[in-house]
Amino acid sequence: MHQEIQAQGFTGSLDIVQRYLKTLRQDKARRAKMTVRFETAPGQQAQADWAEVGRFGGQKIYVFIMVLSFSRLLYIEFTRRMALSELIACHQSAFAYLGGIPGSILYDNMAQVRQPGSRELNPLMADFAAHHGFAVKTHQPYRPRTKGKVERMVNYLKDNFLNGRSFAGFEDLSAQGRTWREQANSRVHATTGEKPYILHAKERLTPLTDLRPYVLAERHERKVDAEGFVRLSRSRYSVPPQYVGQKVLVIQKERQIQVRLGETIIAEHALASSPGACVARREHVEAMWRESLTRTTAPTPQVHFTDAEAVVVRPLSVYESLCQEDEVLP
Repeated sequence: MHQEIQAQGFTGSLDIVQRYLKTLRQDKARRAKMTVRFETAPGQQAQADWAEVGRFGGQKIYVFIMVLSFSRLLYIEFTRRMALSELIACHQSAFAYLGGIPGSILYDNMAQVRQPGSRELNPLMADFAAHHGFAVKTHQPYRPRTKGKVERMVNYLKDNFLNGRSFAGFEDLSAQGRTWREQANSRVHATTGEKPYILHAKERLTPLTDLRPYVLAERHERKVDAEGFVRLSRSRYSVPPQYVGQKVLVIQKERQIQVRLGETIIAEHALASSPGACVARREHVEAMWRESLTRTTAPTPQVHFTDAEAVVVRPLSVYESLCQEDEVLP
């Protein structure tokens, strides 16, 4: 730059140019930090966030936080997953605790709220918001200070609650978190000068009693594998063998799994009790076994085994035992 402006008649030194550019960088940094505090009317807005807070037993632990922007009343809930179904369940618990629904909720651009690479809302999140009558708002990219109330609460929770404490397990973490939440809502807030519980009486939230319960139905497209199962959240669910290789729709609604091909329900199961479980209906397994017996097989190749090798022939009951007995539906 110094060479370019010299060619245009500038006679000053390189040091003068460097000092001037430094003032520009400082002014840019100052402007980037400028934030106008925005106070909202009672019941108008809540802010929500989801943050990873550590690991327990090798598993990531997250915290969901929602804070009412007027009263600063706080709700927290620890989770093991960041699935949309978990986010919606946290919202439902938060609304019950806060005593109603705010007019809008401000988020960052998390994938559970806005579809990645798009300004479109996640369809399930949009459906949930429409059912409860609140507007979904997100801050501008790289402007997290827009939702500074909940951002400060995340830092406050990490410093005031998590830092230096020990927990016997996830349940203990959640129990201690509920105790800390009550203490946080009873303290005098540094900005408002009031206790959140006191200001909460002035909030004007939409009562939950005016709404019918919301039931989430997650939909996932899956392909039936060669063994006659579809996978969902690391668990496997059986379908009749004639659908092997076909694309189906797997619907999770509360504690039930439904598998559809077009408008036809081809299988229904209870939700697996743990990740990685195999949930099968006996008639599906038996039908798969009959199908396998009737298939035309190629001639068995001639393979010579040493004395140390052996071929184990297992009965069908062994494979059935791999599935959870308590998950097999009548």
